[in-house]
Amino acid sequence: MGEHPKNRASEVAALRHGLDLGLSLIDTAEMYAEGGAEEVIAEAIAGQRQQVFLVSKVYPHNASKRGAIAACERSLKRLKTDYLDLYLLHWQGSVPLAETLEAFQTLKQSGKIRSYGVSNFDAEDMAEASRLPGGSEIVTNQVLYNLMRRGIELDLLPWCRQHRMPIMAYSPIEQGRLLQNETLGAIAKERGVTAAQVAIAWLLHQEDVLVIPKSSRIEHVDQNRAALDLELNSEELERLDTAFPAPQKPVPLEML
Repeated sequence: MGEHPKNRASEVAALRHGLDLGLSLIDTAEMYAEGGAEEVIAEAIAGQRQQVFLVSKVYPHNASKRGAIAACERSLKRLKTDYLDLYLLHWQGSVPLAETLEAFQTLKQSGKIRSYGVSNFDAEDMAEASRLPGGSEIVTNQVLYNLMRRGIELDLLPWCRQHRMPIMAYSPIEQGRLLQNETLGAIAKERGVTAAQVAIAWLLHQEDVLVIPKSSRIEHVDQNRAALDLELNSEELERLDTAFPAPQKPVPLEML
């Protein structure tokens, strides 16, 4: 969102419609349209800030102690709010993680963020982060997870569950590529829903997983909301496991 001015009105309308439906978590980042997405969100949530759980992310190259604080303040200005509910490191870069966590601690103590986490961290990264000062306060890890990308089920997802930390799953429909699968399409047809809804419902079936599909059109927002009420039965889950088998050995964490 925020990349093309001609789409702004429809993007704002979609976000507001989602809030009306009770979809209160909005995820963004300074990277998205180089701040443009945050500006769209600011317009959408005007007058409704208390109803929104607002998440943004800092670029790795901005994640030094001073840099992360300054980046957060810029995001707050674009979002027209004085705090974020959750602030994430977008992925790990060259800045020492201990320095980023120190910045996050400062931001939290000042009230500019209420909690913090990471994104695109594998199990080894999470174990390392948890041992650093401030690491015990990491509340989530946002990663690529969908039917086609199930590698985290072998190591990262169990680690996060053991530490009572929910996963935020991005790209739940693999940027549309998942929707061409025959099994997914067949289940969707049988249920009278869309393939995207089945893919999202499968993720929602997983324990301790939040799903953040992009929705810039009102009809897609409605479909995403309806996926919350779609409960897949054991036979459907088995068919999806057959069509999209989990890997049998650890694989490197994937990113889009």
